[in-house]
Amino acid sequence: MTTRADDDPVAAPTRALLRGANRHDAARCAALCAVSCAGTAAGLLLPAVLGRTLDLLLAHGPAARWVWWCVGLVALLAVLDGCESVLTGTVDARATAWLRRRFAGHVLALGPRATDRFGAGDLVARLVGGGAQAGTAPGALAALLAALAGPVGGVVALGLIDWRLAAVLLAGAPLLALLLRAFARDTSSCVADYQRLQGGIAAALAEAVGGSRTIRAAGTEERETARILRTLPELSRAGHRMWRVQGRAAARAVAVAPLLQLAVVALAGFLLTRHRLSVGEVLAASRYAVLAGGVGVLVGRVAALSRARAAARRLGEVLAEPAPASGTRRLPPGPGRLQLRGVTARRGGRTVLDGVDLDVPGGTLLAVVGRSGAGKSLLAALAGRLADPDAGEVLLDGVPLRELAHDDLRAAVSYAFERPALLGTTIEDTIALGRPDLPPGRVRAAARRARADAFVRRLPHGYATACRDAPRSGGESQRLGLARAFAHGGRLLVLDDALSSLDTVTEHHVTEALLTGDTRPTRLLVAHRAATAARADAVAWLDGGRLRAVGPHARLWRDPAYRAVFGVEEGLSR
Repeated sequence: MTTRADDDPVAAPTRALLRGANRHDAARCAALCAVSCAGTAAGLLLPAVLGRTLDLLLAHGPAARWVWWCVGLVALLAVLDGCESVLTGTVDARATAWLRRRFAGHVLALGPRATDRFGAGDLVARLVGGGAQAGTAPGALAALLAALAGPVGGVVALGLIDWRLAAVLLAGAPLLALLLRAFARDTSSCVADYQRLQGGIAAALAEAVGGSRTIRAAGTEERETARILRTLPELSRAGHRMWRVQGRAAARAVAVAPLLQLAVVALAGFLLTRHRLSVGEVLAASRYAVLAGGVGVLVGRVAALSRARAAARRLGEVLAEPAPASGTRRLPPGPGRLQLRGVTARRGGRTVLDGVDLDVPGGTLLAVVGRSGAGKSLLAALAGRLADPDAGEVLLDGVPLRELAHDDLRAAVSYAFERPALLGTTIEDTIALGRPDLPPGRVRAAARRARADAFVRRLPHGYATACRDAPRSGGESQRLGLARAFAHGGRLLVLDDALSSLDTVTEHHVTEALLTGDTRPTRLLVAHRAATAARADAVAWLDGGRLRAVGPHARLWRDPAYRAVFGVEEGLSR
């Protein structure tokens, strides 16, 4: 069943994406169309010039000038063909780059929702393969327009020679049009299935690469390989189906077009015997009949455009997901008071946080504890608007995060994660990520607070060492992530399990750094160790998605259920 475009939420983003790709390099796209159409026009002139040359040669007339016209047209066709190839490659490359930037930016704006909805591997497949295929759309469209100009021009040229020749060809035009329409519909469906299966294989491969150590430890390499390639036979069938559709369309066109061309040539020969046409005009009519009935070229052009549109639709599926919109309000001066009011958040159809009310005074160090799956990381993400709640609101110094301007929000909140992504060219770039104006002294001071300075200085080039050349343990990576958060500053610091890979001594020093310093931002710390929670000003205890209690660690420790969060058995005390 075909979905109406008006009811298809992906259709509008796909159209906007294709229009944007064309407008991004409008001048070159226009030049490509002009060069393609000029090539078609030169190809349409050539049969007429050849026919006139032949008539003059047969009549022993002055044909030298017409011979040179033929040579010039052939040379012009070669030049235009070369220009078309260069322009097509350039337009495709620039369109692909624009599409990839647009797609990657939207994926990053969506945040974790993108990988939850589509999967990391599928997103990579759409970005790389889909972006390259969709990037051919401007060139494919220009080629299709030029290919359409050939049959139209051929029919017009036949009409100029003799209207009856054009009438014979036009008699079969409706059938050829129906063939092309059916082919365009069928090939779009086949290409979409093929690209969908490719994305599934890429997603499975990305998942396996992420868990390669587990797979190797379990000795299940062959089983995982079979799992990744499980849909390969289906992919093969989809590929064969795609080429069968194109083959059938080409075969039908080949069956119909030669009959029309033969009819035109037969009529031209008849008119020649009646002295209505010259030999040169018969030659020209035979060439124009081939151009006018050239459905095979159209089939190839339609197939290329269908593949590009199917790939653009896969990009449009992601772009149809609405990205969080930033507000325009500025953040007033304040201590960094964080408030959650009736916050409910769902993931995968499950309510992870349910009606959470929390008020964190400015400058407080709040430890967030709870069993696995209690919603600690999601609460940390909501605190700095890495995610939005499904109900309720989050406020920073009295301003709802949804209403804050993007730059104000990102400048006010800094994060450190369990597995930080260490982006940047050098170690110094990594620590200063997002803040290129940070002076080197502040970068090094942040590294010292995070207990990262010592091991960074042992690297071959210290802070100038390239990230890819800096071997790091999990704990060292976490310390660099902490250094980045310390260097960033702001009024709210969120540590989402950012101390989990540190040894006990280093964790003690980092926690001490959180408690001291010239500035005291509000600090939200996801904690798993009782000693860390004990050093916090207050503890927020999550249980089953609800906020069970907020208070000092010493008071909560009297509750056996609270002690059980840290693995302490009933009857034991701190």
